[in-house]
Amino acid sequence: MAPATIDLAELDAVRVYALPMRNKFRGVTVRRGVLLSGPAGWGEFCPFEDYDDAQSVPWLRAALEACTEEWPEPVRDRIPVNCTVPAVPAEKAAAIVAASGCGTAKVKIAEPGQSPGDDVERVAAVRDALGPGGAIRVDANAAWDVETAITRIRELDKAAGGLEYAEQPCPTIDELAVVRRRVDVRIAADESIRRAEDPLRVAVAGAADVAIIKATPLGGVRRALRVAEACGLPCVVSSAVESSVGLAAQVALAGSLPELPFACGLGTVALLDGDVVADSLLPVDGHLPVLRRPPVPDPARVAAATPPADVQRYWLDRLRRVHDLLAKP
Repeated sequence: MAPATIDLAELDAVRVYALPMRNKFRGVTVRRGVLLSGPAGWGEFCPFEDYDDAQSVPWLRAALEACTEEWPEPVRDRIPVNCTVPAVPAEKAAAIVAASGCGTAKVKIAEPGQSPGDDVERVAAVRDALGPGGAIRVDANAAWDVETAITRIRELDKAAGGLEYAEQPCPTIDELAVVRRRVDVRIAADESIRRAEDPLRVAVAGAADVAIIKATPLGGVRRALRVAEACGLPCVVSSAVESSVGLAAQVALAGSLPELPFACGLGTVALLDGDVVADSLLPVDGHLPVLRRPPVPDPARVAAATPPADVQRYWLDRLRRVHDLLAKP
């Protein structure tokens, strides 16, 4: 087991990075975080900036796990992945899918300021780009109430010629359960699991058909494996929009799951305008290789991604505060 904490002064390197997004994603235009180097390799601490320190503790646990111990033995050597389509115009959505080489697409919907018609057009364009054999899933990020979710899912299912699933259409488990009973599309739970007070005790089996799990906000690969086992549902591993360093932990999780019935949401380095490694974790023919250790950052790319001094101070202060929380008994 990795230590609960590690003296930050003992780490071989601590580097703050900032990478622009190619398109706004979850309201984010620049992805920022901290790269940490320890005895086992590199980890990445990158909680979203609207997360408070307590919510960021699992993200640091995941980074320290990558720094201090090897990941579990994989049961497969490559992972099928979906491409991720931000809330962009239909023409751009089709281009993203066509360039990805993936047979599955995850489409962001319910973006503030956009209309239901925008979502329908985007999903229909993705279907045209994928062809009849591709799979389409949509993600509303808990934006809807129950009745809106039922209406929108039915509309989008028709536009897609069949949805694989709808991810987190409503905020609560009780709402998901109602929607699930009233639509003919699988429901996937994401925020209901990873933002729960105790993800190991979240009873989602009656509210969802699929569990979305993410190693980074769940506290690391090993803890995410325990969450996957506890939830009792087919799992899809999804990223937290990390650089290739952090994404490698998500791929390690997908590589270690006993079963992997769906493509995973791990093609997200393509959402970033740049990376911190020379050989980015980008899908080839819709798949990613499973790595045994995180990739090593490239010094020139890290230097190019280094933000101004005030941003570095913000992230280093945040890292120390979260580490202090993690160290408390």
